[in-house]
Amino acid sequence: MARVDEIRARLREVADPERAAGQQAYMKSDLPFLGVRVPDTRRIARAAAVGETDPARIIADARELWDAASHREERYAAMMLLAVPPARGDLRIVPVIEHMVRTGRWWDFTDELSGRIRELLDAHPKDGDALVRGWCVSEEMWLRRLAILSQLGRRAGTDLHLLSEALDPNLRDGEFFIRKAIGWALRDAARTYPEWVSAYVAAHALSPLIRREALKHL
Repeated sequence: MARVDEIRARLREVADPERAAGQQAYMKSDLPFLGVRVPDTRRIARAAAVGETDPARIIADARELWDAASHREERYAAMMLLAVPPARGDLRIVPVIEHMVRTGRWWDFTDELSGRIRELLDAHPKDGDALVRGWCVSEEMWLRRLAILSQLGRRAGTDLHLLSEALDPNLRDGEFFIRKAIGWALRDAARTYPEWVSAYVAAHALSPLIRREALKHL
C-alpha cells in the first residue's frame, strides 16, 4: 500500500537511534523504536492522509501498518491515521481499535486510542455508549482502561452517568493501570464537575491511589 510505504519511509528519515534506546527502555517495549518524536509521527501520519476521502482506505492502511509494524512508531502512526478526516468518528474504526488494544496491550496504545472513542461518543452517542458499557466489564483489562478513559477532555460534554457506569465495576480491581485510569478520569471530570467528583469520592471506598489522583486539584 502506497500510504503505508510512505509513512514507513518518512519515519525512517527522521529516526534518531540514540533517542530510540531511551524510548524502548522507558516503554519496556519488546518492539524496537526508531527514535521519532510523537509530534513528528503525528505529522507524518496526517500528511500521508491529506486528500483522502475514503474512510475504508484509511482504516485498511491503519490495520496494515499496525499488523506489519517492525517498530513502535509504525503502530503509533497507525493509531493516528484513525484520527484523520474522514476516518475520525466513523464507526468502522471500532473493530480496528479493539484489535489494536487486544494485541498492543500496553498503556501508550490504549491511552492514544481513548481519544478515538471520545470522538465516537460525540459523533454517535448511542453506539459509543454501548461500546463503553460493554468494554468496561470486559475480560481484557486494557479494554476496561479504554472505557474508563473514553471521556477524557469532553469537559461540559462529559456524560457523568456513563462515567459512573464505566468506573463502578472496576473500583475493586487491584491492577495499577486500572486504578490509575480511574483516578485520572475523575481528576479530568473534576475540572468541570468538582462537586460531582467530590460526592463520588465520598460515596465510594476507593484505593489511596484513586483517591489521591481524583482529588489532586480539588
